Parts: sequence; structure tokens; C-alpha cells
Amino acid sequence: MHETNFIVREPLLDPKQRVIGYELSWQQQQNQQVTDADLEALIGFVAENVNHEEHGWLLRDKKLFLDAVPDMLSTDALFAMPPEKTVLTMKASDLADPDTLSAVQGLRAGGVGISIRDGDLKHLGANLAMSASHIEVRFAGADVAGQARSHAGAQQNGVRMVGRPVETWEDFDACAALGYDAFVGKLHLTPRPGAPVKGMNPAQTIILQLMQMVQKNEDIPKIEAVLKRDPALSYKMLRFINSAGFGATREIQSLRQAITMMGYAPMYRWLTLLLATASTSGYSPVLMETAVVRGRLTELLGIKALPRSEAENLFVAGMFSLLDRLLGLPMKEVLDTIQLPDEVVRALLTRGGMYGPYLALAEACELNSNLVASLAKSLNIDPVDVNKAHLSALAWAQNVTT
Repeated sequence: MHETNFIVREPLLDPKQRVIGYELSWQQQQNQQVTDADLEALIGFVAENVNHEEHGWLLRDKKLFLDAVPDMLSTDALFAMPPEKTVLTMKASDLADPDTLSAVQGLRAGGVGISIRDGDLKHLGANLAMSASHIEVRFAGADVAGQARSHAGAQQNGVRMVGRPVETWEDFDACAALGYDAFVGKLHLTPRPGAPVKGMNPAQTIILQLMQMVQKNEDIPKIEAVLKRDPALSYKMLRFINSAGFGATREIQSLRQAITMMGYAPMYRWLTLLLATASTSGYSPVLMETAVVRGRLTELLGIKALPRSEAENLFVAGMFSLLDRLLGLPMKEVLDTIQLPDEVVRALLTRGGMYGPYLALAEACELNSNLVASLAKSLNIDPVDVNKAHLSALAWAQNVTT
């Protein structure tokens, strides 16, 4: 199935809404069951695309949660993954088999995480931590306290609680209060009820001004003068230009040199990233990370079919599609504050035009939408290429320095 199916990701959040990892799975197609071979193929595909021979684990501190069945526990692909970043999700009933339990405990001893779902933990006894690093709690808002009591012993053993599906902010707050360690759900795409309208902070206002100046190819001294009004921004730019990733051969100490060396198109992208991460609106870190992944994925999906000169616009369309939530403003108001190319505006408002379908496909990959296959087909992009772009965007987002 991995040749014709699409990877779906779900972020796992901690109580502060930071992303601690991602659950990756194959999208459930109608009338098609995900087979054991498919699950094994997913681990192989992930290992091949995010565990680099030279650069190591491309997802930095993030763990990956992947569904597993007993037959997979000795697969070669599993040993191509770093154990401390890998969590296999298994059914509790699988561990009733002594051979499976023994294999699981061997993996745990080697550092691989095991998350247990759907079942009675009693037969695992007092040595629960030998068999499990996480327990998935099917979250039923009606009896949160009862669930918490039933899992108190596991928490005392150092096993982490993962609540799912956490679909409302009330559920999130209840889980956090009960000491759950992680939550799975699309909550970050839903504004908190009653959250005040935030608008732009002073740093974002300056960033927007700079973006417009860069768009208009203003003279470097004028851009420098605006940058100097925000010492923190100036510092970030110098830090970025002198980072190992940028590849400056000697330390750059003047803003004018930094602007010259960076160039207008890369500077526009950097400012776009900065606009999202400069948000002080109380929105969650996961929303910022989602915006960065979406921007990069939109770009990667479109760059083969469109001219390379369109890359920045694809990236901006993806990033800005969440800017209304990051700023706490309606999209129309956001678009009134910055002059964007008509095609980008069209993509943001209607998902139409040159960039809109690529943005729609990037969004569909997050939402486990049935549109993924039809959008990819209409854009003539193979499932394998969509999946590679998805994992590449995920890795890129972990390595962005702003």
C-alpha cells in the first residue's frame, strides 16, 4: 500500500502545547485495510527518509509513534531507526502472548518506546515499565477522574499517559490537570473560545514593514534603518547569517553586510518565518510549527511543476494560511496589512489560482482528508513523492533557525 497511499501525521502535544513527537500512519482508504506488511513498509520508508547516514536523525528532539504488530518486532527496518526516538504502538492483547511480551521487553531494554492501546493492563503486572513507556488512554470526557484513577498505578511506575482523541479545549485542560503527559488531536487548529483578539505586536509590525520594503526592492540602507529600530530583530538576523547553516565564510558584524549577503528572496522567507514565531498572542508552539511545515510542504509539492522563481510565493501561501490564527485576526484583516501577490491572496482566500491546489494538498495531509488522493492526482504528483515531501518538510521545520 505504501506505493499508493499517503502518510498522515498527528502531533503529540505536552501540557504547554509543545510538539513532543508525531504519530505517523497510512491513511485509511475506503474498503482497504492496512496490512501488517504496510505497517512494516511505513517504518522502512520513515527510516529511509528521516534518519540520514551523515546527519543522523533529522527530526531533532521529536519522537515518532508508529503502529506495530508482533511480526514486526524483529524487522530490519526497525533497527534502522534510533531506538530513543521510536515508539511502537501495540494493542494490549498482543502482549498477552509470552513470546511477544518477551520481544517487547527486549526492545524496551534497548531503548525503544512501546505505547499500549485498547486494553486491560492487569496481566502486565507490577513490571509495567519493563513492557511499556506510554499508555494510550481513549479519552472519554464523561469520566475523566475515573480514568485517571484506573491509570494511577501506571503513572507511579513512570509510564507516560497519552490522551486521545482530545478534541475540545475543556478536554485538554482536564487531561493537563490529571497529569497526562501527551495529547493527540487537531486541537491546535481550533482557537480557544473566549480568547481575546490579539492583533499585531510591535515586532510583527516592523517585520511586516520590512517584508513590504523587500517586496519593493527598497535600497539596502533604508531596510537597514528599519531593522535598527528593533535590536532583537537585528540580533536575530546577525545570528542567522552567522549560523553554520547559512555558510558565511567569516563572521558578519554589520547589518548592511548581512542584508547584502542574504539577498532579497531569502530575506523575505526569513521574515515570513519570523512573523509567525514573533507571535506573543499566547497561541501554541504547535501552531507555529504547523505553519512552518505547511509552508515548506506547499513549496515542495509545487516546485517540480512550477518555475523555481515561484518557490517563495508557494512557501508564503502555506505559512500565511495559519497567520490569522497566529495573530488572532480574521484573514481579510491580515491581508489588508500586507501587500501580497494576487495569486497568493487567491490561494489564501479560495485555495484557487496557481498556488491554491498545492496549499490544499498540504492541508489535506494534516487532516487525514479523503481529498489527499484526488488532489495529488489532479496535480499529477505520485503518492511516494507526496510522502517524501511530507517527511522532508517535517525535518526542515525542525532545523529552521530564526
